[in-house]
Amino acid sequence: MAKLSTVELLDAFKEMTLIELSEFVKQFEETFEVTAAAPVAVAAAGGGAGGAAAPAEEEKDEFDVILEADGGKKIQVIKVVRELTGLGLKEAKDAVESAPKAILEKVNKETADKAKAKLEGEGAKVTLK
Repeated sequence: MAKLSTVELLDAFKEMTLIELSEFVKQFEETFEVTAAAPVAVAAAGGGAGGAAAPAEEEKDEFDVILEADGGKKIQVIKVVRELTGLGLKEAKDAVESAPKAILEKVNKETADKAKAKLEGEGAKVTLK
């Protein structure tokens, strides 16, 4: 069998469905007695250590937008929450009234910053985690 280049392998993977790719990974793990998930678990466990906390935060790519308080402008904040989340009026009102509450979860940095800016523009107190 001819040796495939990295580009050729990637092209072959692009042709596969997710199920086929998942089956391939399982077969690969069994054949070579490795686990594809191990490095991720080690990295996640290492992030909890005190000295490794700063680098872990730099690499963070998912953020939660937490509404801490409505800042006295509940109606305006409810409108922004509805706009950001697509919630109905009652659900958005309940979310604002139950602050601190996660408004958006696992969003990218850009989306989180935009949401924070909109909410703070209406007087709300917001944190990103």
